[in-house]
Amino acid sequence: MATIHNTYTGELRTTASHLASGNTIITDAPIDNNGRGEAFSPTDLVCAALGSCMMTIMGIVANRNGIQLEGMRIETTKIMSAEPRRIAEVVLNIQMPANGYTDKEKAMLENAARTCPVALSLHPDVKQTVTFLYQ
Repeated sequence: MATIHNTYTGELRTTASHLASGNTIITDAPIDNNGRGEAFSPTDLVCAALGSCMMTIMGIVANRNGIQLEGMRIETTKIMSAEPRRIAEVVLNIQMPANGYTDKEKAMLENAARTCPVALSLHPDVKQTVTFLYQ
């Protein structure tokens, strides 16, 4: 059963509708690739999905272990290569809230992030540079 319905609306823009919830997102080609750059590009969404997946899996581990993560943020930088045009590297700076994590908690959370389904689904040539910043 399908989970997403994508539609090309013209001028390098698409919509993606999540069938279960009805939520819709728009993508635009970036300015440097003949687009308007008025929305996430498809490669932006890949990078956003990686960060969201990391946070979600960390949240699952945190919930199981009574660890607080509210306020965690990720600043993501996408680095593209030209030949071929593709995502070369995703840099994720994970800013952890000031919760006094133990070494064991840090290890569990960091492993959860690095082994989330999106991280494991990306081609090995896509470099994932992940830094955890504890306050």
